[in-house]
Amino acid sequence: MRHHDEFDTPRGPARIRFDPPADGATVLVLGHGAGGDVDAPDLTAVGAALRQAGAGVALVTQPYRVAGRRAPAPAGHLDEAWTAVLAELRRRAPEVRRWVVGGRSSGARVACRTAAAVGAVGVVALAFPLHPPGRPERSRSGELRTGLPTLVVNGDRDPFGIPEPGPGVEVVVRPGERHDLRVDPAGTAAVVQNWLRVRGWLP
Repeated sequence: MRHHDEFDTPRGPARIRFDPPADGATVLVLGHGAGGDVDAPDLTAVGAALRQAGAGVALVTQPYRVAGRRAPAPAGHLDEAWTAVLAELRRRAPEVRRWVVGGRSSGARVACRTAAAVGAVGVVALAFPLHPPGRPERSRSGELRTGLPTLVVNGDRDPFGIPEPGPGVEVVVRPGERHDLRVDPAGTAAVVQNWLRVRGWLP
């Protein structure tokens, strides 16, 4: 049964759009970017493709956005709210066998930082912001070392940089795309769908 509602976290109400999987196998939980929302083109396309493939999809709006603020909360607050949402989703859908976490930009960072703690089997990081624009010395590459299979999808024109692949980290670079990944959302969705299917996480 579809769940579209708000849920109280230690950092205020978060909003959940949850379409459970038809077979109870896999759910991909996605978070938005800083100042953005879950209707971003890449998140919309990925969610639609996975639902059509039979997977479950949960789109999570962080409490600061539910409250109408655009400036993101501190990282610890984002992680705390996200962890609470994952616990609530697990409570609502105990039949789900695999939880994959992800998001775009800031949401990808949250998913990476918390993936092991929430019991995820893998991570999907869209437009991972490797560093602030023009500041390559401030690398966030350590956040990608989750110890879990991790897919990174970035544009070749992303001013936030492009991570390097590493152990367990696959990086797909989309030509002609910038940080918003809005040129070919369907192509981005196909990359995610194929990565999940190769791992046997899609029907």
